[in-house]
Amino acid sequence: MQRNSSGGLVYSTEVGRTCPTCRQAIAACTCKTQSAIIGDGQVRVSRQTKGRGGKTVTLVKGLALDPLALAQLGKQLRGACGSGGTVKDGVIEIQGDHCDLVMATLSKLGHSPQRSGN
Repeated sequence: MQRNSSGGLVYSTEVGRTCPTCRQAIAACTCKTQSAIIGDGQVRVSRQTKGRGGKTVTLVKGLALDPLALAQLGKQLRGACGSGGTVKDGVIEIQGDHCDLVMATLSKLGHSPQRSGN
């Protein structure tokens, strides 16, 4: 069997997600491989319940921000909605149906969100 050289630690309970290249926490990444902008600039807000045990989640996709700015915006949106959530793979997930409030908050912050889905 051959060993895959690209494998390694991707998550630590001590620091959270880690960079696969430099093995540092994403916030303290020295190689900056994760600093690429993920979104396409078209901000889409949607509501989803599939695969979540019937729980509703508001999704914000397409933000053209680097991961640190995306995490900061996610924190602002969670605070405005008064609920929990996370940022995964360039998508902000907020617990509950907060599409209208998220769209209003994003508009105030200078983005032009569009409603997608239901």
